Amino acid sequence: MSEPEGSLTEKHCVPCKGGVPPLRGEELQKLSAQVPDWKVIDAHHLARTFAFSDFKTALAFVNRVGAVAEAEGHHPDLLLTWGRVDVKTYTHKIDGLTESDFILAAKIDREFHTA
Repeated sequence: MSEPEGSLTEKHCVPCKGGVPPLRGEELQKLSAQVPDWKVIDAHHLARTFAFSDFKTALAFVNRVGAVAEAEGHHPDLLLTWGRVDVKTYTHKIDGLTESDFILAAKIDREFHTA
């Protein structure tokens, strides 16, 4: 399945060197609309829970997310429990959200939907 031109899944995470402000306001709302299953928490991080039928399937998802995170150089917090994976992402360098967090969220969603 091809992604629309300019979609978040077609972009790549950019390493943050600090010194940039975290996303706020209209820009934050625009990007969050592109990953509607994710919650923006306190304009600080993105969070989503993924449900699975068993531990093995959840673990396989964590491994796929890990591969995406390594490829993008942007690493979420992952909590694996039986039948569930909680994902949280933000840009640690600025203690807030950047476009890279939304790119990663979109790519994680793609992994979930291709499972």
